[in-house]
Amino acid sequence: MPWHRSGANIMRPVNVASGNAYRGVNTVALWAAADAFGYHHGLWGTYRQWQDRGAQVRKGEKSSLIVFYREFDSDDADDSDDNDRRRRCMARASRVFNIAQVDGYELAEPTTEDNRVDPIASAEAFISATGAKISEGGDRAFYSIREDAITMPDRFRFIDTKSGTATEAWYATLLHELTHWTGASHRLDRTFGERFGDDAYAMEELVAELGAAFLCGDLGISAEPRADHAAYIDSWLRILKGDRKAIFAAASAASRASEFIVSFADRQKRAA
Repeated sequence: MPWHRSGANIMRPVNVASGNAYRGVNTVALWAAADAFGYHHGLWGTYRQWQDRGAQVRKGEKSSLIVFYREFDSDDADDSDDNDRRRRCMARASRVFNIAQVDGYELAEPTTEDNRVDPIASAEAFISATGAKISEGGDRAFYSIREDAITMPDRFRFIDTKSGTATEAWYATLLHELTHWTGASHRLDRTFGERFGDDAYAMEELVAELGAAFLCGDLGISAEPRADHAAYIDSWLRILKGDRKAIFAAASAASRASEFIVSFADRQKRAA
C-alpha cells in the first residue's frame, strides 16, 4: 500500500530518546510487533526512556525485544602492536515499548503541510461527475457494497515511493475503488461467480487494477504499482494459468467499467 496504515505501519521504527531509526534485525522485529499488535506509530523506547519524557508505560503492557551491539578493543597478550588489536562485538538484549503502550506522551497532530497529495483539478472534476459517495478518513481504502460508498485513507497518509508520487498513489487507489463501485447490481452488475467460483474475488481485484490503469491513462496520471503481497499475485497467476481467456474477460470488464465512469464526465460536458 502506498500509504501509512495503522497496524501495518511501514515507517522505520524510531527511538524516542535519540530520534534515530532502529537498524538491521531490530527494524524487522519492531515491524513485526507493530503488525501483530496493531500499533499505529513507529515510535519506541525503553521503560526508562519513556519515564524520562514524563510518560508512563501502562500496567500489564508487554515489551518487545531488540538487540544492540557494542564494539570494543580486544587486548591480546600475544599482540605487541596496538594496531593489531581486534575489534569485537558484544550483543545485549533490551526491551522496548511502543507509544501506543504508554500514557502521557502526545504526538504532534499532522498538519496540511504534511499532505503530499497535490489535487489535480481535472481528475477531481472527473471523479466528482460520477456522483459516487466518497469519504476520507482512517487508514483503509475500500468500497462498501452495503453502503454503496467508497472510503479512502487520509490524504496525509500517502507517501512518495520509488515508483511514484503520493499524488499518483492517491488517484490510482481512488480509481481502483471507483472501478469496484461500477460493479454494483444497479450499475454494471458485475459478477464472476459462475465462471471463476472461488477465484471470483481475485478476478474482481484484477478488473479493478486494470480499470484504474485505464483511467489513469485517460487522465494522464502515472499509475502507482500496488506492492500487493504474494497471495494476490499468486491468485492472479492461478486464474490466468487455469483459464487462457481470463485476461480477455478481465480486460473487457475493466474497459466497460472505465467507459461507464467516463460517461458521467461526457454527459456533464454535453450539458454544459
